[in-house]
Amino acid sequence: MVIVPFSDSNTHRPISGGASANPSVSRAAGNSSTSGGPYNWQASKISVRERLAYLYNNDVMSDVKFRVGKAPDSQIIPAHKFVLSVGSAVFDALFNWMKTSNYTHENLIEIPDVEPSAFLALLRFLYCDEVQINPETVMTTLYAAKKYSVPALEKECVEFLKGNLSSDNAFLLLSQARLFDESHLASLCLETIDKNTSEALAAEGFTDIDLDTMAVVLERDSLGIRECKLFTAVCRWAEAECIRQNLTVTPANQRKVLGKALHLIRFPLMSVEEFARDSAQSGILLDREVVDLFLYFISSKPTSSFSDVPRCSLTGKEQVISRFCQIESRWGYSGTSDRIRFMVNRRIFVVGFGLYGSIHGPTDYLVNIEGPDSYYGSRGLRRVTHETVSSGKVTFQFTYATGNNNGTSIEDGQIPEIIFYT
Repeated sequence: MVIVPFSDSNTHRPISGGASANPSVSRAAGNSSTSGGPYNWQASKISVRERLAYLYNNDVMSDVKFRVGKAPDSQIIPAHKFVLSVGSAVFDALFNWMKTSNYTHENLIEIPDVEPSAFLALLRFLYCDEVQINPETVMTTLYAAKKYSVPALEKECVEFLKGNLSSDNAFLLLSQARLFDESHLASLCLETIDKNTSEALAAEGFTDIDLDTMAVVLERDSLGIRECKLFTAVCRWAEAECIRQNLTVTPANQRKVLGKALHLIRFPLMSVEEFARDSAQSGILLDREVVDLFLYFISSKPTSSFSDVPRCSLTGKEQVISRFCQIESRWGYSGTSDRIRFMVNRRIFVVGFGLYGSIHGPTDYLVNIEGPDSYYGSRGLRRVTHETVSSGKVTFQFTYATGNNNGTSIEDGQIPEIIFYT
């Protein structure tokens, strides 16, 4: 019921409803309560959220417009300064600047670097608190969220990417994660590449990454692939990069576009047969480099300008050996280090050490393991042979470590376990 103020000459009381003597007020009141036109949209929206959602991408009450995207695919999108300012400090600063700088085109703002679909996804989040992204729009939406400083939408985009991460898109997402400085997402991409290196390199997106991203991957010690196959994949990338740079695909140009990345290939990890069959004949290496690498393979004291640090795929099962037969208490710390020294009969990758806990129960340890009195091991073994599931036996030979060693020795002391991969 709409109450229209009206003074009766006898009673001086307000008269309600259609008895108003003001036809214009009466008609407006009637439109407000009975019609379905634009003057009535508020009446059917129960909550503030519904009313804001109605205004999303709507000219009603709009006081600013954006031309989003590049011609001919640009799109005019209406908006409301108040809503955008409440949701984004960047929009708030923009509108304040426009107000104080006498901006002459205040009602149409050009945004050529954002896709219209991404900008609409941003506005939907600001107006409706809804996330509307898919694999095709998530990266452009993430860009828009970062550009206009909407961290809650950024987080939603990153979580979506994490949930859809696979070997097929790991390289593409890694490149984007580095571009947007999303370190956690980048780490997850690198872990996926480590565990599924062959599949990730075979994916279409690998040849589209930038040189710096490829260099980050090639520097890793944990790739699970033979070096000859890694070199083949890198050559594929170099072919695609030559095409992008309008260069003829030749070995010289492939070497040129690879730049520093070429020296991240660990040719010494190949067998001499693998090197002779593919890399030596690729034309990408200089004659001097080919000769030096052949000398590396046949020399008793090999040296090479290329790294020979092994790559270790951490996809297998961790192996653990224990060097003590018995646990004792208590072991005090004198301020000097505990050291162990050992040799193995084959190449392994040490990834950690087991340590004894405090004899006083749970406690905090500093990074350099300066802890309270602890347990210690006795009846130490000089020789420990471990049978791995897929790689045969690994034998550890423990010898004395020289120097002030806090009492740890072959027979007893600290560092009871070695954690490694074969």
